[in-house]
Amino acid sequence: MTTHDQSVSLPFTPLIIIGAGRSGTNALRDALTRLPSFATWPCDEINPIWRHGNLDWPNDEIPPERATPAVRKSIRSSFQRIWRQQGRPDFVVEKTCANALRVPFVDAVFPEARYIHIVRNGFDIVASARKRWRGELEVPGLPYYLAKARYAPLSDLPHYAISALRNQLAIKFGRQEHFDSWGPRFEELDKLASAPLEEIVARQWAACVTSSDMAFEQINTSRVFVLRYEDFTHNPFDVLTKITYWLGITASETQLEEATSSIRASSVGKGQDVAETLPDNIKSLLVPPLRAHGYLDQE
Repeated sequence: MTTHDQSVSLPFTPLIIIGAGRSGTNALRDALTRLPSFATWPCDEINPIWRHGNLDWPNDEIPPERATPAVRKSIRSSFQRIWRQQGRPDFVVEKTCANALRVPFVDAVFPEARYIHIVRNGFDIVASARKRWRGELEVPGLPYYLAKARYAPLSDLPHYAISALRNQLAIKFGRQEHFDSWGPRFEELDKLASAPLEEIVARQWAACVTSSDMAFEQINTSRVFVLRYEDFTHNPFDVLTKITYWLGITASETQLEEATSSIRASSVGKGQDVAETLPDNIKSLLVPPLRAHGYLDQE
């Protein structure tokens, strides 16, 4: 593990939400940051901050040795900057789904971080994420990209602008059925260009969950809170209460109720058709992480 530069201690705790795309990371982050002790960036994700200095790495599985002193300083400075801008909260919350593929790298940058690992049923993920890959759900508009660009290192902006434009135009003009890439870029992604979309999405989810599980086996359990999306959406008040207790934060019943008031369980189980229709070879990709998190035990 990379040694932390003790000369730059943080006056807050980074709270890193780890989860594959469409796993409820947004809902969890939003609920937490409605409480007084938490804040985050006023944009969706900050992958450009995490990848600064490592744009040459071909995917999001950045190894911990790439957390050089310059890279650590850059990322930690970005967290300190948002901490000051957002009123100096006790916790700076961050959720970038690509971090599910590089937890050891994240931990090399922030050895003082606390983690919430949120996992959702892989069949529901395939049903939801494949729509994102096809651009069928809401397509982010210019304000979305401008908000993210505001926090991206200036020298890296051309890289992200060209990538986003290429993807959007290819879908809009029908040159391809889905984006070249959506969400975390796992190592095998480029080899799957001709594979069925369901296989790509299944492999992406499995890679994220498996990679995170392996990483958290090496991190002190006191720093990790493991959570299932289904439990969170069915009983958000109780789950958020447990999280605040784990973090040593006191929140009133009213604050917790307001923070979780918009959370619904309406999307749970929508992958049932996927579970019934996926080919066995693709379905088998989901089995190990599903079993690891107790989903198959329910059958």
